[in-house]
Amino acid sequence: MSNRSNNVAEQRLCRLLDENSFMEIGSLMTARSTDFNLSDTATPSDGVITGHGLIDGNLVFVYSQDASVLKGTIGEVHAKKIAAVYDRAMKMGAPVIGFLDCAGVRLQESVDALDALGMIYEKQVMASGVIPQICAVFGNCGGGLTVVPGLCDFVFMESDKAKMFVNSPNAIDGNRIEKCDTSSSSFQSQETGIIDMAGTEDEIYASIRALVTMLPSDNTENGYLEDCTDDLNRACQSMETMKGDARYILGEISDDHVFFETRREYGKNMVTGFIRLNGLTVGTVANSSERYDEEGKLVESFHTVLNAKGCDKAAEFIQFCDAFDIPVLSVTNVTGFCTCACSEKKLAKALSRLTYAFANATVPKVNLVVDKAYGSAAVMMNSKSVGADMVYAWPGAKMGTMDAKLAAGIMYADADADKLDEKAKEYDALQSSIETAARRGYVDLIIDPADTRKYLVAAFEMLFTKRMDTPYKKHGAK
Repeated sequence: MSNRSNNVAEQRLCRLLDENSFMEIGSLMTARSTDFNLSDTATPSDGVITGHGLIDGNLVFVYSQDASVLKGTIGEVHAKKIAAVYDRAMKMGAPVIGFLDCAGVRLQESVDALDALGMIYEKQVMASGVIPQICAVFGNCGGGLTVVPGLCDFVFMESDKAKMFVNSPNAIDGNRIEKCDTSSSSFQSQETGIIDMAGTEDEIYASIRALVTMLPSDNTENGYLEDCTDDLNRACQSMETMKGDARYILGEISDDHVFFETRREYGKNMVTGFIRLNGLTVGTVANSSERYDEEGKLVESFHTVLNAKGCDKAAEFIQFCDAFDIPVLSVTNVTGFCTCACSEKKLAKALSRLTYAFANATVPKVNLVVDKAYGSAAVMMNSKSVGADMVYAWPGAKMGTMDAKLAAGIMYADADADKLDEKAKEYDALQSSIETAARRGYVDLIIDPADTRKYLVAAFEMLFTKRMDTPYKKHGAK
């Protein structure tokens, strides 16, 4: 509870949290610096509201920057309050949620303000992999402050008024804000890979509440379970005809059809997010070649390839899941690698990150092959070779080095068309069919698409007590 019912920063917290659950801490703290007549300026709460509250009964710690106080700038006391939020959250094992609306470091405090910003960075790094970190950008977030959302696990951004930038659009060589607004929510969502969702304030509050209820409070919970009222054996409809749209597949198999997508506008041919299977939260990483709207109309198409954006997005998501003991489901439909020059600059490194993330994760890992699984791209997508515990496939799926016709064309380059067709059929039967992969043990079971939900529920229930010893090391080098 607090005394400022008309404060925007506090109103945001109250709109997020369960009714009457917000308890403010540090409301009497103010700036200590007196340079440049700062003592003549009122600095209530030093420009940041901090405390704790509940989301659907779950304890969370929160802070909200107050732009009405010195434009929300970060000073010594401001940062100490945020650091205290992290200290309490770490002790209690609860998520931290921050609302950013800040003009940067406080010039009147100079090196003290810079040290304060570094203090926040350090707390975030120490909390990484221990408690979930969520933030939302509601106003300005520029320069070094952009590292704060960059260090968070999940980031939201108000779509109209919020601005996020390392360098302002007009400070970038050859650019003007009228030409390309690099600080806008659309640019940040599509190009930087930081923003999970941009929308109105109410949409952001609803999304954060939904996310918190799907996440463990800290890294000791060993999975997050809630009661499931959905039929565990529910048949999944239209799965085979919609196999190109991973969002549809994931929504169909999840309890009550709930799928929470992360970084939805970035690397859109790789879909990441959370579902529930019999009450268990499962992280999902899926190739996607199509996107349909709610009316079933095709709105976007993508190539069935791995690109740099999608790989980086998936790798970070897998690492988050592994840190918090959240099982991982992959949905594979991939034929190779992106062939554009832009992606080529970063592709090899991004592919290595994806491979490392899947192979290094010790949580339960299940792979579902829905269509094509060709070449080394398929190996990287959570294959048995890099550590998948279970691999399922739909009838008619293909698994092999490449498309049979392409393979025949390489092996029989001088053959006529009839010969190539004959050899392609032979290669498909011997080397590319999912049955061949199953006979060699690379696929555990071929399942009917309509039965996907019940098999995945059973697989993750079986794997719930998985334990895995890894070589001793301080941490990986990738």
